[in-house]
Amino acid sequence: MGRIRILPDQVANKIAAGEVVERPASVVKELLENSLDAGSTEVRVEVEAGGRRLIRVVDDGCGMLRDDALLAFERHATSKLRDVGDLLSISTLGFRGEALPSIASVSRLLLETRSLEEPTGTRIEIAGGKMLRCEEAALAGGTVITVRDLFYNVPARRKFLRTEPTELAHIASLVTHYSLAHPDKSFRLSTGPTELLSVTPVASMKERVYQVFGSQILDELVEIGVRERDLFLPPPSVPPSQAIAEYRSAEPEDPPFRRFRLTGFFSRPQIQKSNRNSIYIFVNGRLIRDRLVLHALSSAYHNLMPSSAYPFALLFLECDAEEVDVNVHPSKTEVRFRHGSFLHDFIRDSIRERLMEARPAPTFSPVAMAAPPAQAAQLPYSEFSQMIENEQPAGSGLVEASMDAVPPPPPHFGEPSMPEFTLRASAPPTPRLDFSAPPIEVMPGPPPSGKLSRRLDMHGEFPADAIPATEMSLTGLSELRPLGQIHESFIIAAGRDGLWIIDQHVAHERILFEQVLKQRAAGRVETQRLLMPMILQLSAEQQIDYARIADELHASGFETEPFGNRTIAVKAAPAAVGPQDLERIIFEILEIAENEMRTNSLDDLRRNICASIACRAAIKINMRLDLAKMEWLLRALAATDCPMSCPHGRPIAMHYSTREILKAFHRI
Repeated sequence: MGRIRILPDQVANKIAAGEVVERPASVVKELLENSLDAGSTEVRVEVEAGGRRLIRVVDDGCGMLRDDALLAFERHATSKLRDVGDLLSISTLGFRGEALPSIASVSRLLLETRSLEEPTGTRIEIAGGKMLRCEEAALAGGTVITVRDLFYNVPARRKFLRTEPTELAHIASLVTHYSLAHPDKSFRLSTGPTELLSVTPVASMKERVYQVFGSQILDELVEIGVRERDLFLPPPSVPPSQAIAEYRSAEPEDPPFRRFRLTGFFSRPQIQKSNRNSIYIFVNGRLIRDRLVLHALSSAYHNLMPSSAYPFALLFLECDAEEVDVNVHPSKTEVRFRHGSFLHDFIRDSIRERLMEARPAPTFSPVAMAAPPAQAAQLPYSEFSQMIENEQPAGSGLVEASMDAVPPPPPHFGEPSMPEFTLRASAPPTPRLDFSAPPIEVMPGPPPSGKLSRRLDMHGEFPADAIPATEMSLTGLSELRPLGQIHESFIIAAGRDGLWIIDQHVAHERILFEQVLKQRAAGRVETQRLLMPMILQLSAEQQIDYARIADELHASGFETEPFGNRTIAVKAAPAAVGPQDLERIIFEILEIAENEMRTNSLDDLRRNICASIACRAAIKINMRLDLAKMEWLLRALAATDCPMSCPHGRPIAMHYSTREILKAFHRI
């Protein structure tokens, strides 16, 4: 007798259930997708005991005929595919025909459904894959599927489920995701008497975000708008120029291009999450996990956010069904794009361009200022910020901007010469900042730009028309009036929209970073030769990394060459790098190469090399600046492409709006 045999349907269904039904949330996902495919406008999900005891999904969709309801529990039975060609263009959320038989094989399932084409509905009960009854029933239109005692007949699977709150959290996250993807539908999620989610149809995605997350989260997000890009796909036998000309003249019904459309929201760089749980990605309405899209999102925030932090993002990608293969994972959570490189660049460029347009500024309120130190300790800090904690205490951190000894104004941004502080090779010793110092003393100066009425009515309150709307953009940096410094490290400036605090080190770091990037792109990096070559000893691993990036080092202004076994000689360096920092920056770049050559692109490596150069050359904390230098710094920062964050992702400026100030003083 042979050893190979055909598995019984019950065993095959349980094996399929192992792929499709991982946990209660997997059941909710499959049933919810079926409800959406059925054209439902209202979906209600009820769970008990985190979904172990009960999962019920109720919809008002098209329902099923009696014969279809019976066939739905056969393996690979589906109403969404006809032939193999349909697999190349799948527009529905479900299509495999494995969900219902797989769920029914590991639970006690009750299906109640009625199509408006029939006068009565159908009720089918199945336990462990065996049909117990099938009967007619008086039902309303739509479908109700009740799943009880999940994994009751597979105790090994049930044992590996998490706690009830954890499983409930997965279900809540899933329903929330799909409610965001379908703002025109109603969703309700409840567990026992508690309603966890209840949203009604709305006209726009912004309204749905407000329903789900509230106004506080919505205020922290930047809307992408509508971004579109076309991928031209001429016939292989026709030159692209000829195909374009023929298309423009004939305008065929089937144009030779694919259109990609991106909408959604993303957070400002200062909103940083410790994991990817706040990233929501949908492709043609399907919830997915995709490394390519995640990498594109991460690349958009490169040099704007620390590599260990993640943004909040709600992205909706729409494209032709032929452009995405959804048949690569049993639970349909992963996809494969036919033109992945094009899509990656489209998503990265769209988000980064919108960030550059919006220039969102971080704000703080009295509540945020009073946050406990434990929260502040979670923020990423650069090496120079850590100097605050490493140096010895000093007597006072107060700095006043004196108006009596202001030197001639520095040149405007873009001229060849630079202010004096950019030429210093090192900073004076940096005392520990004393945050118990008295408040800053503001010196008199010219009034801020814009008009802010100081008239008070008879009750001493500001008239409503005299209060400017809160502005979250950094576009007005050049109009700010510097008032002084706090601890010789933070510039205080006033504008018509409130009070600003600027970190002088990271502000100058951003300015130099973009200058170095532009010089490198133009092939005109300013260098300085060393009087004597600097000899550096490398480890075996560092020597390998050096061989990989020797050309990049040369293009960035470093003239180096091998000098014996595991030794290199540095003969020249970028002009902005002081001799005392040269050895340290070379080893820092080699460490970057070790970490990024394996995972990130060459462009990311180049940007990080420029970021290291800028960080070493920038003015330091605990450095006194006069008003002229502060004004130059603000103007130069305003002229950068991205004044929100330093190249390492730390915020540059914080904004305390006029409205918040007036609220704090109970003026409004």
